[in-house]
Amino acid sequence: MVDIKTKKDLEIMSKGGAILTAVLHEVLEHVKPGVSELELDRLAEKLILQKGGEPGFKKIPGYKHTICISTNDVVVHGIPTNYKLREGDIVGIDCGVFYNGFHTDMAETVQIQNDNEKIKKFLDTGKHALEEAIKQARIGNRIGHISKTIQEIVERDGYSAVRSLIGHGVGRELHEEPEVPGFLNRKIEKTPLLTEGMTIAIEVIYNMGKHDVVYSNQDGWTIKTADGSISGLFERTIAIIKNGARILT
Repeated sequence: MVDIKTKKDLEIMSKGGAILTAVLHEVLEHVKPGVSELELDRLAEKLILQKGGEPGFKKIPGYKHTICISTNDVVVHGIPTNYKLREGDIVGIDCGVFYNGFHTDMAETVQIQNDNEKIKKFLDTGKHALEEAIKQARIGNRIGHISKTIQEIVERDGYSAVRSLIGHGVGRELHEEPEVPGFLNRKIEKTPLLTEGMTIAIEVIYNMGKHDVVYSNQDGWTIKTADGSISGLFERTIAIIKNGARILT
């Protein structure tokens, strides 16, 4: 069942989202050669606590970190390690904040100090797909309009939308209904209707190679591309309001 949020709920989520946005931007500024994944994780936790929030991901049973980090061929749920980042690495940071009873979720992917045009085009595609998908998040549309937009933009540029990992509702729980796939898996009219007060995390999860993914490192969390190609992740928490989408992160 979809949890519809009140105006008061949305104001709380907006405050939590502002914390998350500020934290993620600051963490991304530290994504540099020689910095370890664990250092970024510790920085994110420190900043969230300083700003009055809690690390949302630590509320997931069995997960002990503040961020998930996707370096190069890692798609999602990468556990931070002692690996020190290098020039040319493609790094995705996924982070969540729990504030006054509500979760927000956000992710961004960057390249470290390397103006590789092939990678730049790949990351620009993900950003563009997210921007256009958010425009589809309005009353009267359906989840399928979001999914179709992401898939069309990603595949038009020659990349693959991951099938087994999707966006989701977000609020009192980190993962709520409805599911928000980044690809169209059924007729649009069969997908959930978007109504005022819905809060969802729209995720663009895509690979430069094929869409297949595998669990890696035997840690039960880290998911990588099956073919070793690089992956990208862009995510925002948004609310459906009368005038369209309200971006909360």
